[in-house]
Formats: sequence, structure tokens, C-alpha cells
Amino acid sequence: MAQPVRHHRNPLSAVSSVFNSDGKAHPVENSFVAATVVLGVVAFITAQFDDLHLVSSWTGLLGILSGAWGQMISATTAERFALIIGLGAAGLGFFLGMANGGLFGGLIG
Repeated sequence: MAQPVRHHRNPLSAVSSVFNSDGKAHPVENSFVAATVVLGVVAFITAQFDDLHLVSSWTGLLGILSGAWGQMISATTAERFALIIGLGAAGLGFFLGMANGGLFGGLIG
């Protein structure tokens, strides 16, 4: 069956239509997706530098927690897909940050 083509005025509505593929608005779920992806990207990038292990481990931990909760409440497949990508990046950043010094890395003990 042919689907009508949707024209979007701004890029935000195009992204919103991808994540809200069931036609309903999901502001809470979409904010968890955005938070997880941003935290995952920050954790992954900062994990590449040994001196930024505090940033990578904490943002990775927060990204894992927000991604796990986002998976619990997600409503569409696109949300789940983006959450898995963000969770993977956050997990990698978290584990590399832990390997380079951990959550407190010399600040305590």
C-alpha cells in the first residue's frame, strides 16, 4: 500500500516523526533517548583520553542508567534502536573510564 509523503518544515519535526512512528507524542521517552545518546557520545569521546577518566566514567554510568530506564518505558522501535546505540557508547566509555582510574580515581583513598 502506498504511503503518503510527509513534508517537514524544520528538521526537529522530521526527527520527531521518526521517533514517534505510531503517531503519538512521546516527550518523556524522546528526552531519555536524547539524554542517553548525548551522555554516551560524551563518555565515548572522553574515554579516548586517559586524563578524563572521571568524566568518562561518570557520564558513562549516567548514560547506562538513563538508557536502561529509557528501554523500560520506550514505546517505538526507533526509540529502542537509538537507546541501544547510546547504551553501547555509554557502556564502552564507562568501562574504559573505570580501567583508567575509575569513578573517584585518586580523589578518595
